[in-house]
Amino acid sequence: MVLKYLIEKEFKQIRRNSFLPRLILIFPCLIMLVAPWIVNLEVKDIGLNVIDHDHSTYSGKLIQKIGSSGYFRITDLSGSYAEAMQSIQSNESDIILEIKLGFESDLLKEGSTQVLIAANAVNGTKGGLGSNYLAQIINEYSTEIRENFQPLPNTAIPVIDVVPQNRFNPHLDYKVFIVPAQMVLLLTILCGFLPALNIVGEKETGTIEQINVTPVVKFTFIIAKLIPYWIIGFVVLSLCFVIAALVYGIVPTGSLLTVYLFAGLFVLSYSGIGLVVSNYSGTMQQAMFVMFFFTIILILMSGMFTPVNNMPQWAQIVTIFNPLKYFIQVMHLVYLKGSGVWALCSQFIALLGFAVFFNTWAILSYRKKA
Repeated sequence: MVLKYLIEKEFKQIRRNSFLPRLILIFPCLIMLVAPWIVNLEVKDIGLNVIDHDHSTYSGKLIQKIGSSGYFRITDLSGSYAEAMQSIQSNESDIILEIKLGFESDLLKEGSTQVLIAANAVNGTKGGLGSNYLAQIINEYSTEIRENFQPLPNTAIPVIDVVPQNRFNPHLDYKVFIVPAQMVLLLTILCGFLPALNIVGEKETGTIEQINVTPVVKFTFIIAKLIPYWIIGFVVLSLCFVIAALVYGIVPTGSLLTVYLFAGLFVLSYSGIGLVVSNYSGTMQQAMFVMFFFTIILILMSGMFTPVNNMPQWAQIVTIFNPLKYFIQVMHLVYLKGSGVWALCSQFIALLGFAVFFNTWAILSYRKKA
């Protein structure tokens, strides 16, 4: 019963503030409508899975040239397309290069052959640029062959035709990649900064002292602070779903229930971070700057703007402790690949661990002075 009144108090405080309700509704709309058009990426260190059915001298030289280009990291040499697709599904590879049987003989006898490039276009920029890089390397290799080739009479000059195939995002529309990640950014800002300013705001106004002299235990107090922002997070996420569908025509391939499940864990974990910062802050300015500091770093290291594989090894280790990275992965996998809960077990365990850790820390760090 006490929890009910505390939650009611939180919502009344939000409603009495003329700015916060407008922020909660207008800010997500502006970000969703503007940001996807202006964000861009650079790509390197692209995972490449090669299927070499020919195992010839020419195919071996092509693979060697691609590997030494500096753009690609050959992750595996698969025996079949189905086997290579498993590495795409598990995010171990970004692009598949399939060299058909008879690659060398067709090149020398008929003067033309084909290779298949299949790109994982969940990250449209990475898939598109990676395919273009690979096509350029193959074209350069084809040019080298033509320059060094001494044709026999009635023999055509060898040419390699590239057949591209983009998976999950066939038109390489970058908005398909950025819009789901933008939803995570909105939840991060709203459900992180607002709780961070909550307790410290009550400290400044003196209302926290009225709570401290009541028999309300710390656990109930922190839960009452979390639930309103958990609900706000769902409202904001639902609004983002509508905007994504109506404005960009982007709807999830997987289940919305899966997104809501992981969103609930993410909001609880990041709101917990906000409450921890609020507990240790003496003023709203201090809480704002601390949250701004951590949020900027977490966003930059989430894989939203720069793929995690492109980061130095030490940075990739640090991202293990970044809840934004896991929820962005969930949004991309559910929206573009249609992944279910069972395929997202590692992300579920990570977000659950963050939620438990930070909220336990928030409860223990709150100093209730009777």
